[in-house]
Amino acid sequence: MKYRVVIQKTEEGYSVSCPGLPGCWSQGDTETEALENIQDAIQEYLAAVAESVQGQDVREIEVAI
Repeated sequence: MKYRVVIQKTEEGYSVSCPGLPGCWSQGDTETEALENIQDAIQEYLAAVAESVQGQDVREIEVAI
């Protein structure tokens, strides 16, 4: 899957967030490190969501943009 992320240079390095996943963010000393870290954060976020809906009637839909 592909997710849009917003990356910003900060005094400490780089901050990166995923607007499509509220509260999902990370950081890194370099842009490359920040982007690698957000990939891990997204995976952990999605795993937590999957666990929280386990046993419920979950369905997937396709949305044309």
